[in-house]
Amino acid sequence: MVETFIRPLKAEDRVAWSRLWTSYLDFYQTRLPPEVTEDLFVRLIGEGGHKGLVAERGGTLIGFAHYLFHPSTWSAAPSCYLEDLFIEANMRGTGAGRRLIEAVYTAADRAGGGAVYWHTHHQNVRARQLYDRVGNLTDFVKYERPQVTNS
Repeated sequence: MVETFIRPLKAEDRVAWSRLWTSYLDFYQTRLPPEVTEDLFVRLIGEGGHKGLVAERGGTLIGFAHYLFHPSTWSAAPSCYLEDLFIEANMRGTGAGRRLIEAVYTAADRAGGGAVYWHTHHQNVRARQLYDRVGNLTDFVKYERPQVTNS
C-alpha cells in the first residue's frame, strides 16, 4: 500500500504544484493572471502569512492545502483560514484531504489553538462529505463586494 505523506510546500515543488493549482482553478471554472499565481507561490514558500502543505503519494504531489493565520476580534488566539484545499480527482477518497485538514488543525494548535474555518461551494458535494466528518457546518452566509467595473 502506498502511503500519503503531508509536508510543507517547497520551492522545488513549483512544477507539480502548478499542475495541481491549474486543476483547482479549472474545478472552480476560473482563471487568474500568471502574476497572481506567481505571487501566491512565492508567499506560500516564504515566511509571510500564507502557508502551503502538500500531499505526496509515491513521490508525486496529489494535493495541497493553503492556509493563513489572522487576528480575531472574538478571541485572543489567532484564527486560521483554510483558503484552498485540493486533491486530484483520481486520488479523492484516499484520506489525503482528511490528512491535509488534520495537518492544518495541528498547525493551528501549535499557533495557540485558534479556530480553523473554510468555505466551499454548496454544490461541492464530494468535498462536503469529508467536511461533514471533520468540521461543523455553520449557519453563516457569505457576502462580498459586488464586482467593480472601471468605466
